[in-house]
Amino acid sequence: MFFEGSEKKAQIVVKDKQLSLLDDITDDFWTAFVQCCNAQILSSIRNDDCKAFLLSESSLFVWHDRLLILTCGNTRLVHSVEFFIQHIGMDKIKQVIYQRKNEYFSHAQPSSFGDDIKLLGQYVTGKGYRFGELDSHHNYIFHQDNSFQADKLDKTYELLAYQISDRASEKLTTVGLTAQEIRQFLQLDKFFADFTLDDFVFDPFGYSVNAIKGKKYLTIHVTPQANSSYVSIEANINLIKIAADFLAILAPKSFDLLSFNDFDFANLTNEFIPKNYVSKSLVSEHLSNNYFVCFANYILPQQKFMQATVLDLAGENHAL
Repeated sequence: MFFEGSEKKAQIVVKDKQLSLLDDITDDFWTAFVQCCNAQILSSIRNDDCKAFLLSESSLFVWHDRLLILTCGNTRLVHSVEFFIQHIGMDKIKQVIYQRKNEYFSHAQPSSFGDDIKLLGQYVTGKGYRFGELDSHHNYIFHQDNSFQADKLDKTYELLAYQISDRASEKLTTVGLTAQEIRQFLQLDKFFADFTLDDFVFDPFGYSVNAIKGKKYLTIHVTPQANSSYVSIEANINLIKIAADFLAILAPKSFDLLSFNDFDFANLTNEFIPKNYVSKSLVSEHLSNNYFVCFANYILPQQKFMQATVLDLAGENHAL
């Protein structure tokens, strides 16, 4: 069984003096918003600063002045962005940022990054970048090119783990595994004990969790199948400092780190990333919207030969 865990991501910042996304927008709007990319809301949690929706394909976070949405699988997130622009209006929007990562099965996706940006270009003038090598892990970022300037304290982090260990994959594909057991395996209580958590175990495999505390957020999405395993962790708390703990649990063969506005990225990665991982790609760029973006792809050099993967020639074409 194959599932595309790699997410598409969008962040939209609005003029909060004209509109509060948290107080002025109803849940019916958010339901329609996520349905535009073929996702559904499973549950939600809220505090005074943030509301987090757990989706059938990843997550949606809403603050007073912005939203963040991630969707995996074969979703077309750009359609949700288009819906938001059409219903809210560009006159109330300060900034649009759209991201896509390299996918396991990009040819099985209904659109490419280029297709998505052509659609967004009907509404937004922007700039596009690729962070990372084309023949390896990479991340595409498009952002609106206008007068918006991000606050230097607006920091976010992404840790994206690929090809997790057999031990982790077997644990996370155990039949009947509960959400509490996965929380314990990922040691979430160790780092996020004072966060409010909302999680869901998918059938037959897969796990998602949202966590919020004030304006702080964390989201983790697990696709544990051995042939296409992928775990994404995103937060606006410093994931680099706790990356070693997650890497010890998941033991991936490769992972990516992406940060927005961490100006100490190089020193932090040198200090906290285990030395058995080697950086294959290091990219940084100061965008015109004042986000300083850093990307690093790490690999675990292999010392032993492994067997070739036997293909199911009668199975899904995109798995060949």
